Amino acid sequence: MDIEQHPLEPFLPSNAHLLMLGSFPPQKKRWSMDFYYPNWNNDMWRIIGLIFHKDKTFFLNEAEKAFDREKIIHFLSEIGIALFDTATAVRRLQDNASDKFLEIIEPTNIAALLHRIPKCQAIVTTGEKATDTLCAQLSLEKPHVGDFIPFIFEDRPMRLYRMPSSSRAYPLALEKKAATYRIMYQDLQLL
Repeated sequence: MDIEQHPLEPFLPSNAHLLMLGSFPPQKKRWSMDFYYPNWNNDMWRIIGLIFHKDKTFFLNEAEKAFDREKIIHFLSEIGIALFDTATAVRRLQDNASDKFLEIIEPTNIAALLHRIPKCQAIVTTGEKATDTLCAQLSLEKPHVGDFIPFIFEDRPMRLYRMPSSSRAYPLALEKKAATYRIMYQDLQLL
């Protein structure tokens, strides 16, 4: 089986206070835009739209069944949210987007990312595979879904939040996912 290299550069605005980490992008055939959380059936941008704009369609271009990449980038840059994934190289064990069938060949160097965003105070993982990968690398206990643990990174006090997956395969209604994410954004004073 082929090894896939991460197709995107880390998105690291200089004012980033939060680093959001998924596991790895889906196959290109599932992308509706050239950016993070590109799968039309992933609800991340609907969750963010609901929380920050009270409109789950805010970041959508429904006519094209795509997300509005420029609007998303502007929002993330303005509020200070960085994005990447916990793996830079994977092998897909099945022909789908499920994390369950991802074998991580090369985990992301999280320390290197954090050095590039010195204002970052928190990391959020958006699924089980991302959480497991990050916790193994930083030797952290896994927080419960919807909760956080404090930790220190090179004298920098930080928090690791574990949020429910934005994938529709995760059995929780959009509004309930948004309510869980909202608490995190309020805690971090981003909302």
